[in-house]
Amino acid sequence: MGILNVTPDSFADGGKHYTFEHAMAHGLSMIDDSVDIIDVGGESTRPGAERVSEEEEERRVIPVIAGLAGRGVEISVDTMRASIAKKAVAAGATIVNDVSGGQADPNMFSTVAQLKCKYTLMHWRGYSKDMDSQAQYGDVMTEVIDEISIQLDKALAAGIARENIILDPGLGFAKAPEHNWEILNRIDEFISLGYPVLIGHSRKRFIGGETPDDREEGTLAISKSLVGKGIWAVRVHSVAPHVELVKQ
Repeated sequence: MGILNVTPDSFADGGKHYTFEHAMAHGLSMIDDSVDIIDVGGESTRPGAERVSEEEEERRVIPVIAGLAGRGVEISVDTMRASIAKKAVAAGATIVNDVSGGQADPNMFSTVAQLKCKYTLMHWRGYSKDMDSQAQYGDVMTEVIDEISIQLDKALAAGIARENIILDPGLGFAKAPEHNWEILNRIDEFISLGYPVLIGHSRKRFIGGETPDDREEGTLAISKSLVGKGIWAVRVHSVAPHVELVKQ
């Protein structure tokens, strides 16, 4: 899954693909690099980020999704808003990637159930502006599984088909570096829930390095460690080296 942030403030690539033209060019480049899924987002979820308006999020992502749809890859929309999810699917998206796991918008589960699309449900404890303060755990993997299971039960009860659900442990979201490493070291426990698993570790702070670009080698090392473990997908900034990694 290739990341396409149509934002001015994302932590790793804010502003690089902010215009429609730049976003489309990057999306087409990822397609040339044999990406399987492009995840289009219009709202930064880096620690400390403030939310954008619904109108602004729509302006950023819907034209790009419409422009990339029908080009041989799946399109995912990275949104916490049910209204954006609905418009994105109408524009050609087939996956809703909700980092709030249904907690930010009470209409998300019912909307996704009606849309009958795939849904990525991530472990989440709060909005970006204060999520670092929520990084308090006794046993991080046990608590992540317990908390995501609550949202999973709600999603199923709302009518989302079991086969359409993908789970994400939410690396970097309300988690300190030691929590992220613990989750990766115990990822088999998360996989044992029996759902496809998405891992989003790309260039995040816990890998180390002064800048996001300095974390690319570490990102690839983590991806390599996940190959063969039953992960459904990795969500990454650099498509080409990851495609080569999976082929090896």
